[in-house]
Amino acid sequence: MELENIVANSLLLKARQGGYGKKSGRSKKWREILMLPPVSQCSELRHSIGDFTTSVLFFPLSNQAEYEVADDENRSDCGLSVFNRFFNDKLAAPLPEIPPDVVRKCRLELKEENPSKKVFEECTRITHNYLRREPFEEYQESSHFSQFLQWKWLERQPVTKNTFRHYRVLGKGGFGEVCACQVRATGKMYACKKLQKKRIKKRKGEALALNEKRILEKVQSRFVVSLAYTYETKDALCLVLTIMNGGDLKFHIYNLGNPGFDEQRAVFYAAELCCGLEDLQRERIVYRDLKPENILLDDRGHIRISDLGLALEIPEGQMVRGRVGTVGYMAPEVVSNDKYTFSPDWWGLGCLIYEMIQGHSPFRKFQEKVKREEVDQRIKNDTEEYSEKFSEDAKSICRMLLTKNPSKRLGCRGEGAAGVKQHPVFKDINFSRLEANMLEPPFCPDPHAVYCKDVLEIEQFSTVKGVCLDATDEEFYAQFATGCVSIPWQNEMIESGCFKDINQSESEEALPLDLKEDIHTPVSRPKRGFFCRLFRRGGCLTMVSSEKEVAPKRR
Repeated sequence: MELENIVANSLLLKARQGGYGKKSGRSKKWREILMLPPVSQCSELRHSIGDFTTSVLFFPLSNQAEYEVADDENRSDCGLSVFNRFFNDKLAAPLPEIPPDVVRKCRLELKEENPSKKVFEECTRITHNYLRREPFEEYQESSHFSQFLQWKWLERQPVTKNTFRHYRVLGKGGFGEVCACQVRATGKMYACKKLQKKRIKKRKGEALALNEKRILEKVQSRFVVSLAYTYETKDALCLVLTIMNGGDLKFHIYNLGNPGFDEQRAVFYAAELCCGLEDLQRERIVYRDLKPENILLDDRGHIRISDLGLALEIPEGQMVRGRVGTVGYMAPEVVSNDKYTFSPDWWGLGCLIYEMIQGHSPFRKFQEKVKREEVDQRIKNDTEEYSEKFSEDAKSICRMLLTKNPSKRLGCRGEGAAGVKQHPVFKDINFSRLEANMLEPPFCPDPHAVYCKDVLEIEQFSTVKGVCLDATDEEFYAQFATGCVSIPWQNEMIESGCFKDINQSESEEALPLDLKEDIHTPVSRPKRGFFCRLFRRGGCLTMVSSEKEVAPKRR
């Protein structure tokens, strides 16, 4: 029994250590898997693709972000450096159509003692509008766009279970197991959440499963797990998600030393949770299930919110009602089945901060035997108690988040996440740098440890009986299993080095041409317009083979 767990952990650790970012994690056939098609094969894709302007606008995004996350004392110097990089009259490709008065205003504001983070906002807007016109048309006629179409074609290829190697079970979800997996082509590790088809049908969970999939596709946040792939097998629907090798907060709170964390560590996680909730609420999504086992740690010790099965998108101007969540963590308005918007999540944050510091939840002690009705009554009527573990600031934020009346609760009085971030408990947190992943977490997981239960301690699901799958289920499966999710897939290709390696080999051999052509004619070097000059200066473009002189070559 113990041997089975040792073997499972050893295989997982070997995959993790020889995987992402290391070519040893790739399949021997990775080049075949990622073989780009001839450009002519992408002609239909060229006409079906919409406006991809945002995929090529690097200046405002990268350099403005660099300025915004600079330390307060360095922001002015950083801003002037960015300004001189793009507003220098001696440059071959000065930024166009930006009125002189806007440029002068930028320069003056940057020379102030504490310049605003929004100094470049107007420049960014003008540059975006310009690039959407002639430069984008120029890009569409270039070899760069042809190369983009080849990768886009590859991205849209079918995904099956054979796309991955599969490893040990990490835990359980509502409809099935969660296991570790690795993309054969790139070596990147993910978590695969398997939803058993028969279990979904028996519990009439089709809408819940599809809702979770669509919300995960919509939310792009470094504080919420990302969805990278969806596919189906004969028995299951699969969500392939960010793998969090550091385990969940419940495991860390209760299994590693005395229950609970020191306050500094709890406040850091609370700050990242606040950012995650802000990203969800920006998309008008209420999470409704904040609890330690749903908060996961990555390799560096940053957290992400996982398991969005109970999350719900709330239409603008509306409220929802639903008695959903986990006993002991549901807000009073949820317990009472009243209408709400985002207030349950700020209550949940209060519960989490309390539990991280105290070592048990505010209304139910760890493993306490108590009926659900009793816990619900405590939530509605009792006041939480604080020990000497809490500083005055920690007590204050917990009390403000655990206010029974949602209209008086911190985060629910019209200020949202911004109001929560301003609480004194976060006085040492630079949220701009936190959101840019530039702060070091207080705890870093051991890369040689597996932070989850032993394989045999994770209970297996029983066989579902009396349910038959038929043709009527196929429409639902087709909506669910749609393959790659664009942004995570593209990031995987870049970060794994596969994008660079494939493009280098293509540059040596020239871009794939139609097989029916008997002769490769020379390709003249195209004239470089504003678009190409601008982004080459920013380090965003590299020359591809079609821009180089290619000698005639006969087959």
